[in-house]
Amino acid sequence: MPLIKVQTSAAINDPATQVQGLLQTLSVKLAQHFGKPESYVMTIFEPNVKMTFGGTVKPTCYIEIKNIGTMTPAQTKAMSQDFCSVIEAVLGVPKNRTYIEFNNATGSMWGWNGDTF
Repeated sequence: MPLIKVQTSAAINDPATQVQGLLQTLSVKLAQHFGKPESYVMTIFEPNVKMTFGGTVKPTCYIEIKNIGTMTPAQTKAMSQDFCSVIEAVLGVPKNRTYIEFNNATGSMWGWNGDTF
């Protein structure tokens, strides 16, 4: 059940192509980082979010990553590097204007298909 949610204030130049490509890239990469089938990965993208970072309204980004199990410091560091690079390349948001929140979830606290994991 890996989940990645991206919220950004960055301008989207070509929503159909840019967002679809970003979501697909994030989905593949998240599955790879966790060694889980992509069929369980969910991606969410919320553009045009009113945000500040460091007291300015320059483009910024907030990412949430959730997964059942425990993420190691090595995993979170690798994901931070990887996803910040993707966001900078696709949306133009500098790495130093992106926060990522990592959350470990327990299976009983995550529902799917009328049941829980």
